[in-house]
Amino acid sequence: MSNDQLICGSHVLSLAGEPLIMGILNVTPDSFSDGGEFFPVAAAVEHALTMVAEGAAIIDIGGESTRPGAPAVSPEEQIRRVEPVIRQLTRQIKVPISIDTTNSRVAQAALDAGATVVNDISALRFDPALASLVSRCNVPVILMHMLGTPRTMQQCPKYEDVVREVKTFLAERIEFAVSAGINPSQIVIDPGIGFGKTVQHNLRLIKHVREFIDLAPVLVGPSRKTFIGKVLHLESPSERLFGTAAAVAWCVAAGVQIIRVHDVKAIKHIAQMTAALRNVGE
Repeated sequence: MSNDQLICGSHVLSLAGEPLIMGILNVTPDSFSDGGEFFPVAAAVEHALTMVAEGAAIIDIGGESTRPGAPAVSPEEQIRRVEPVIRQLTRQIKVPISIDTTNSRVAQAALDAGATVVNDISALRFDPALASLVSRCNVPVILMHMLGTPRTMQQCPKYEDVVREVKTFLAERIEFAVSAGINPSQIVIDPGIGFGKTVQHNLRLIKHVREFIDLAPVLVGPSRKTFIGKVLHLESPSERLFGTAAAVAWCVAAGVQIIRVHDVKAIKHIAQMTAALRNVGE
């Protein structure tokens, strides 16, 4: 079911060759890594422009924190946060904008404002209307694995075989999406690093990430995550760049097509170099 490109409105993104870098733009006061830093519209727009200049191929905008234990944010508040940022960015950048939401009303407002990708951490489970919206608009959708909700996902997550169970879940969500009318060539999957997983679960998913590529194009988001902090004994997310880089290099070597990160410039270089080593002839 894999494909070599994503059609994002007027943008065509190649999934062959070096991986795409998705830059994270949290328009929230409480995200785990950069909460509040890019909450004002002007600061958010400026940071997105910087990430594009540094090599981001997609900007992923979210108006609701999904850190462990995060409270829900109303659709109205999410729209108030993201819509003005998207409208300004669509006039200034030439890369696709992704809306990070589980809610169809937020997604609709974002698409109306100029976004062309839906990134759903619930894999179309939380809002029955979101699948039909994605189908009707024919935009790419990212389906992620998560146990429970952000408020509950880290309460003793358990698996018998985390790789097998996450892969089975994502295969089922692909089947659901296609049955809802979504173009299979517009589906990307995400194993959900940090979303209802222990340190060992996250490490195993990254170690075996190649096993997911036969389902659909794969996005991985290890950036500054807690499992890196626990392995390296680093409390502050801002100290986790090198650990993020190691996880990214492993994923790129395995063939992952999209990497979602905060530190675009550094990770872009790491991804390019790793892809060059991966692709060089014998």
